[in-house]
Amino acid sequence: MARYTGPKTKIARKFGEAIFGDDKAFEKRNYPPGQHGANKRRGKKSEYAIQLMEKQKAKYTYGILEKQFRNMFKKATAAQGITGEVLLQLCESRLDNVAFRMGLSPSRSGARQLVSHRHITVNGGIVNIPSYQLKAGDVVAVREKSKSLESIQNSLANSSAVYEWITWNNDKKEGTYVSIPERIQIPENINEQYIVELYSK
Repeated sequence: MARYTGPKTKIARKFGEAIFGDDKAFEKRNYPPGQHGANKRRGKKSEYAIQLMEKQKAKYTYGILEKQFRNMFKKATAAQGITGEVLLQLCESRLDNVAFRMGLSPSRSGARQLVSHRHITVNGGIVNIPSYQLKAGDVVAVREKSKSLESIQNSLANSSAVYEWITWNNDKKEGTYVSIPERIQIPENINEQYIVELYSK
């Protein structure tokens, strides 16, 4: 399974925000990486550089590599609606992302691991494909044998985020992907229009 495994704090510092979740190292040094650190004078970015950076931020945030991301953009272009908005909705509809939103893991990479290690079911059947696209009404649950996993219990105990498009039943350890989120309901700080402009060149 292809995924990014490099240094995360360095990437977060590059974008100036903790895109991989809570990061103590980022909080200490929240300026761009490089030999001269915070003191380096940085010139004005070109339009292309801004667009590229936004695309990379989206890819790293959702843990998607270039080929897969480009394919999602093609799918978004073919779909009805605003391309950039549809692209983010496709990212949010991924099983690993929904498992993360439900609080099963404190990070998307952790949620991806839960899915690939067969701890998550969709509509009663085990699905081990992190990029699996959920549809409105799909029920996502923790597999019976995995409900006692300490990592899942700890994550749920510390999770307080609530999303209007997802319901969660902590007793049953299952939730429903109620509907595709509207752009206003997606909390990620991504300017999807820049991504559309970049791919449209």
